[in-house]
Amino acid sequence: MNVEDLYRLLRTGHIQAQGIVDTVADPMLLLDGDLRVQSANRAFFETFKVDRQETIGKPIDELGDGQWDIPDLRLLLLQVIPRSSAIINYEVEHDFPGLGRKTMLLTARTLHHPDNSGHTMLLSIVDVTERTRSDAVRDMLFGELRHRMKNLLSVAQSIARRTTTAGRTAEEYREDLLGRFGALADAHDIGFAEQGETGLAMLIERVLAPYSTPETAVIQPGPAVILGPNMLMALGLVLHELATNAAKYGALSIPSGRLLIGWQQDEAKRELRLTWVESGGPPVTPPEVTGFGSKLIRSAIAGGKVAQTYTPKGLKAEIVIPLGPASLAE
Repeated sequence: MNVEDLYRLLRTGHIQAQGIVDTVADPMLLLDGDLRVQSANRAFFETFKVDRQETIGKPIDELGDGQWDIPDLRLLLLQVIPRSSAIINYEVEHDFPGLGRKTMLLTARTLHHPDNSGHTMLLSIVDVTERTRSDAVRDMLFGELRHRMKNLLSVAQSIARRTTTAGRTAEEYREDLLGRFGALADAHDIGFAEQGETGLAMLIERVLAPYSTPETAVIQPGPAVILGPNMLMALGLVLHELATNAAKYGALSIPSGRLLIGWQQDEAKRELRLTWVESGGPPVTPPEVTGFGSKLIRSAIAGGKVAQTYTPKGLKAEIVIPLGPASLAE
């Protein structure tokens, strides 16, 4: 075999090898012992939007705008060849030119030559930006879910403990307990759903549905607001207690009774004021004994207030809820 045939054979083998490497979807670099780029696959050039002149023969820490100029990474790579070791999934986060902020995982392995005279390594690069973001979102959602479930179970435990059996039948106790659990579930369900402009109106409608009709209970929608899940859950329980009391003793207990609910925002005080006005029902008087409902109404709205006024025409209640900077919908 003459020199020309040998050259042709080697060139054919090189082209075939390069063609195989170019089919790999992830960017790859072939580095020598000084960490200079000997070769790169098509995915590298396409991903980082560079050409061969900008890449081949350059030290890895001079590529691009210096995104690979990381002392710890260089130290690790220099240890790969002499120790015949490997780097697996070394994370690099950087603002890459033309790509933006990316998270890359680097894996480096020594290439063993038959004559043992070569000192090269193969460096593969995997873009895990979207996976990292998805993992972060998933962890955040699981954390929020754990937090919500903890709060939900705590409230359910409080409901079970405070729903008294004194002076009532087992059936009455069951109905009260299940009613409160139902209100809790509805408020929690709305808290999980995306809130739009009808979020608060939806909560009120679901709470009132078992006790009234659109003719007996009128909702006057106010401005759109965004309430957190805990606030929605607490407000749902408060409204449930007001509704059950109205159905037992107040305006919703007789056909002629009426209920008017509305809300307004106080931008200066960053507060939401929800009003509950009953009329046309039997005369109401303050309860002689403070029960669970009254305690709940006083304590459920964290940082807020619930004022109840018993008039000959019916109960009037005002619920004041503090709003954070992002609570008012645009």
